[in-house]
Amino acid sequence: MSVFCDSSALVKLYADEPASETVRRLSSLIVSELARVEVPAALWRKHRLGDLTSAETGELVAEFEHDWFETRRFAIVRLAEKLLESAATALARYPLRAYDAVQLASALAARELYLPLARFACFDATLTDAAAAEGFQIVGAA
Repeated sequence: MSVFCDSSALVKLYADEPASETVRRLSSLIVSELARVEVPAALWRKHRLGDLTSAETGELVAEFEHDWFETRRFAIVRLAEKLLESAATALARYPLRAYDAVQLASALAARELYLPLARFACFDATLTDAAAAEGFQIVGAA
């Protein structure tokens, strides 16, 4: 069964964090195109905080990019005007940050295309609440 993964979940595929094993057991991952920037940003932030060396971070980013470009591990929801409009509309319903609204809109767009899509992997409390309110079963915990 497919699962939409926001970037907080995707980072756990590469960096060892609490609940990494939960995310690593998932298959058929659907992601927002936004993850192309958010995941490397999160990994480099870990480096700046001293959690990873520069070499470790470079390796993890390279693994992510290999999965993104070479293995095509993810089904990618492309950003489009309609999706951004949906994200802007979600801001009136939920107290989301801009990129989290885009993640939610991406999951909703994916659900329109993949009718069995019911699961949303996320480790951000506010986004988790919004996704649950939209009827997604949450994988993980914020």
